[in-house]
Amino acid sequence: MATSMGCLVLLCLVSPLLLASAIHGHPWGGLFPQFYDHSCPKAKEIVQSIVAQAVAKETRMAASLVRLHFHDCFVKGCDASVLLDNSSSIVSEKGSNPNRNSLRGFEVVDQIKAALEAACPGTVSCADILALAARDSTVLVGGPYWDVPLGRRDSLGASIQGSNNDIPAPNNTLPTIITKFKRQGLNVVDVVALSGGHTIGMSRCTSFRQRLYNQTGNGMADSTLDVSYAAQLRQGCPRSGGDNNLFPLDFVTPAKFDNFYYKNLLAGKGLLSSDEVLLTKSAETAALVKAYAADVNLFFQHFAQSMVNMGNISPLTGSQGEIRKNCRRLNNNH
Repeated sequence: MATSMGCLVLLCLVSPLLLASAIHGHPWGGLFPQFYDHSCPKAKEIVQSIVAQAVAKETRMAASLVRLHFHDCFVKGCDASVLLDNSSSIVSEKGSNPNRNSLRGFEVVDQIKAALEAACPGTVSCADILALAARDSTVLVGGPYWDVPLGRRDSLGASIQGSNNDIPAPNNTLPTIITKFKRQGLNVVDVVALSGGHTIGMSRCTSFRQRLYNQTGNGMADSTLDVSYAAQLRQGCPRSGGDNNLFPLDFVTPAKFDNFYYKNLLAGKGLLSSDEVLLTKSAETAALVKAYAADVNLFFQHFAQSMVNMGNISPLTGSQGEIRKNCRRLNNNH
């Protein structure tokens, strides 16, 4: 008993937050926003400043960095597995169907990592860089701020199978999308709120072509797609070719984080099938779409909370994993 009391007193000295987590169980599963306050006090500032430069140079980068975090967290948890390049021991997730020729922002992460290594060597994980960059990106284009729980560590492997199977796809049915979220411990509110990340960013023609020409195999366009919007999309997305032609996911305010994504869905002008089904295939998701279209503050509140929820998917903590020095490779190619 004396020993455990001694430990508690010691813990108390380390941090009241840690003590609370030991007693009550931490609301973020062992992660907390102040994680680097002593070991790397400028960490958040360094990340924010480099993300701000990158987004000033190219607004689209904000969406790219949010998506990187999402594609990381849905595969083996938020552990920066998505950043690993091919090596003798790693088959990179960058080659998976959802990521190939599509995922971007890796150079920005490299830049952030280099700056953090210079300031605090071996301290800030690549997984935490992704979580912070996603939040900073959101704020920079007009979205909500949230405190990012920190303390994730970096994986010692990657899973291209997980990347191919676990990330929701643009042509998945709504039940499949909901199942993929539930497998990660997320719920229907998370599905609809996080889909609102599509208020920024671009999508490739190949991700929505079937809606324009042959949605159900009968050679007809998707009946839930506004006719004039469909005609406009066909001009830049032919039946064949032009796979990588880009279109804004929110055509009204493509570079601003707002609730036009939901207003567009109500007008039949969601770009991806996975967007529009939120309105057309379930009363529960449709009610949320309408609520967010009507109240941007509610959307912001739910988006922020859902980003924290997503950022808490199976993190590596304590002595698990490692703190990579270079986000693209393991420290010593285990």
